[in-house]
Amino acid sequence: MTKLQQMQRIEACRIIAIIRAKSTNELIEAAAAIHAGGVNVIEVTMTTPNALQVIREVSSAYGDTVLVGAGSVLDAETARAVMLAGAEFIVSPITKPDVIEICNRYSKVVIPGAFTPTEILAAWEAGADYVKVFPSSGVGAAYIKDVKAPLPHIPLVPTGGINAENAAEFMSAGATALGVGSALVNNKLIEAGEFAGLTERAQNLVAAVQRAR
Repeated sequence: MTKLQQMQRIEACRIIAIIRAKSTNELIEAAAAIHAGGVNVIEVTMTTPNALQVIREVSSAYGDTVLVGAGSVLDAETARAVMLAGAEFIVSPITKPDVIEICNRYSKVVIPGAFTPTEILAAWEAGADYVKVFPSSGVGAAYIKDVKAPLPHIPLVPTGGINAENAAEFMSAGATALGVGSALVNNKLIEAGEFAGLTERAQNLVAAVQRAR
């Protein structure tokens, strides 16, 4: 998959599901449930046990029907490892130029984290494809609107505190996509095996994003 195709998939879905689970089997079942609900962009965080193996298995299980990425990537060595495991996009809570560089070298979408306008611009100028605005939970959608006013050309992916109730507000404020974790991938539902609940959450989130378009 080319970088353009990766970006088209992200911008078509508008939702990046951030999955953390205690086991590979749980994560794969969670991915299936979310996919059934209409979300086909999934970020496996490196804080997940055996994250590289999980990325391999999810990539193998779904092929091109699900865009699988890696999150919480903090250095270039990890970025290369997850790409070799099958990750098509790389997300970080911070901005590390060497991570951006290696992703661009191998034509993988890179989404570094930043918060202030200065940090966001620096990440963009370093070669980011999108900039993850993190954490967004404390500032809300109004902050995205404020940042987009002087920096309208930078595609932002707010992450943190986003759910079906406020997703449309973030999209209307100018977000290109949304990073959604516990509000979508609830660990209590996963541990209880209630995967239908994850599908329902995904459907509600997709509907909220579509209303904002």
